[in-house]
Amino acid sequence: MNSINSISEFHRLVSLPEPLHPMVSVVRVADMRFTDNEIWKQFSMNFYCVSLKRDIVGKVKYGQQYYDYDKGLMTFIAPKQVQALNAPHGEILRSESGTGSALLFHPDFLYRHPLATTIKTYGFFSYAVNEALHLSEKEERNIVDLFEKIAAEYQHIDRHTQDIILSQIDLLLNYSNRFYERQFITRKVVNHDVLTRMEALLNDHFDQQKSLENGLPSVEEIAEKLNMTPHYLSDMLRSLTGQSAQQHIQEKLVEKAKEYLTITNLSVAEIAYQLGFEYPQSFNKLFKKKTNSSPLEFRQTFN
Repeated sequence: MNSINSISEFHRLVSLPEPLHPMVSVVRVADMRFTDNEIWKQFSMNFYCVSLKRDIVGKVKYGQQYYDYDKGLMTFIAPKQVQALNAPHGEILRSESGTGSALLFHPDFLYRHPLATTIKTYGFFSYAVNEALHLSEKEERNIVDLFEKIAAEYQHIDRHTQDIILSQIDLLLNYSNRFYERQFITRKVVNHDVLTRMEALLNDHFDQQKSLENGLPSVEEIAEKLNMTPHYLSDMLRSLTGQSAQQHIQEKLVEKAKEYLTITNLSVAEIAYQLGFEYPQSFNKLFKKKTNSSPLEFRQTFN
């Protein structure tokens, strides 16, 4: 796998002039020309990339519905995430259809700034491309304005440049967080469908006693079956129900445990193994945390 270590190296690989600032750059999508197809087949970048694509052809479809938030499309890539771009054999890779810009900034640029810590709390840096942020025209104008302010600021580098640019990046990420929350709300019908499918997967897992062979269901396993990333699934569910994907799995697990405790004569240890726990103590701890009573105490209330 190819690693692109600096913003300067990225500029050279897409045929752009040397960046004005070594740690931050705003580039136009239409200006990029990929010079070596082999590099882009599998690569990672050692810096953040926030891109906004515009004038995307066609409507964006989710589930059985089309949505209007397709004027601008934002994606967020964290350092060292593996990516791939492919072109047909013998053809030169070109930028995707449409226009737009990409903001590149190195993690070292955040050094000693609160953003170095807070940026790790934004789940959208772990979202997949199909989970991109779709913007309304008004939202897009806000993002474009911030990109332009950042690009204008590093034209003249002085002791204030870093703090001013970081404040703009901080604002951009806060806006993005708000827009994602809006996106979860506007797609509530589709999200309810995802929740229904997740419930069906968990019911199947426990009803078919798959935990005996495969252990406890994980967020990663469920997300993969739903064609989502774990972060996106958890953030979507949290916006819909107030609970993360892990909490939903635990709720379903406790629900199944209650069923075993009330209608079977299985011991607590046997129920724990039936549900996929390696150690009964772990089952007891989770059950008590969720119900404020131990499995035995819960069973005794029915005797």
